[in-house]
Amino acid sequence: MARIVLDGVTKRFGSDVIAVNDVNLEVHDGEFMVLVGPSGCGKSTLLRIVAGLEEVTAGEVQIGDEIVTDLPAKEREIAMVFQNYALFPHMTVAENIGFGLRLRRVPRAERDEKVKRTAATLGLDGLLQRKPAQLSGGQLQRVAMGRAMVRQPKAFLMDEPLSNLDAKLRVQMRAELASIHRRTGTTSIYVTHDQVEAMTLGDRVAVLNNGVLQQVDTPKRLYDHPQNLFVAAFMGSPSMNLVLASIEPPNVVFGDHSLRAPEHLLPDHRGDVILGIRPSAFRASASLDLPELEVEVRMVEELGSEVHLLCTVKARPVIRDDTAAASGDDAEAAEPSHLLAEEGTTPFTAIVESESTAQVGDRVRLSVDPRAFHFFDPESGAALATRTGSGPAAAISATFQRSERLGEPPRQSANPC
Repeated sequence: MARIVLDGVTKRFGSDVIAVNDVNLEVHDGEFMVLVGPSGCGKSTLLRIVAGLEEVTAGEVQIGDEIVTDLPAKEREIAMVFQNYALFPHMTVAENIGFGLRLRRVPRAERDEKVKRTAATLGLDGLLQRKPAQLSGGQLQRVAMGRAMVRQPKAFLMDEPLSNLDAKLRVQMRAELASIHRRTGTTSIYVTHDQVEAMTLGDRVAVLNNGVLQQVDTPKRLYDHPQNLFVAAFMGSPSMNLVLASIEPPNVVFGDHSLRAPEHLLPDHRGDVILGIRPSAFRASASLDLPELEVEVRMVEELGSEVHLLCTVKARPVIRDDTAAASGDDAEAAEPSHLLAEEGTTPFTAIVESESTAQVGDRVRLSVDPRAFHFFDPESGAALATRTGSGPAAAISATFQRSERLGEPPRQSANPC
């Protein structure tokens, strides 16, 4: 096991394409680090740089105590797991797992022992004589993991290994990956575009956009305290509601709406801001203690334990390159209209109680906790601190802790940042 340090790493393709731009990142010994971001953000390129499959344009890569920037991939003592499994179809499971050891001329008896031990760890000990065509998608992925694990590398590098699996199997394999990491304790870097995978797997998560590192933190802090609009819009499902607003103490005003908030929950910034509210901060029942927002329901999604209301409010929408990138859209294409919104309105999503009787076309009033407000600078997109000294509320009442909040990671890094 070893820590991995990227110091000012930059990768250019040609003269005008910067895939990775001056990235500084430390992955602690034994940590599970997730690189996440939209397609084309540079996360896979960064992983390939660590693996030695791409040369850096500038900067250094360190694995353990050794600078490996100029070392070829085979001398870096790392193992990589790919999206497409890359198994040999004519070999058995045992032969696939032990292939790397065979290339290194490990004695047969030692090789067989390591293969059996690795297969037992992955629950493959009853499948060693099968060939890949006889395995399920999850079993194939475990064989690919086994081929990497059997070498006992300094680090695992995984490039979207679950993207070929169906939704139910992905959930199962996420749990298995977390369990494997707890047992092995090997330093791991995992690349995904799926922020749910990132939140549920990572000890810490590094968010990238356009080759630039946006924020590195625990999943909970990324969700509760995004440092800018891109991170706020990208992390969380459904994504954060964003609207152009202004601070007029003690109110936050947008469109026809004015939401009262205690002074200590407002930023010192006066004038225009971007207001962000997580969908889980709403509830459909009225409250005398909380401000209310009137919305028009455009779609109702009943999910059993909760109801998602897709609504519109009369207010100026946020049209920016960073928020468009977070949603995978083009800012200019998104400006004229939204699937559910009309001109002069902004789409909102609210997660409310399953007892809600709201129907399409209804105008409903939603209570919202002002401790859940996030504020951003409309020019830079940076988060604005409130008078409590933090960005959004540090504590949100248990009433609003619903399933959208993905919570703490399954384990904590032994070396927190």
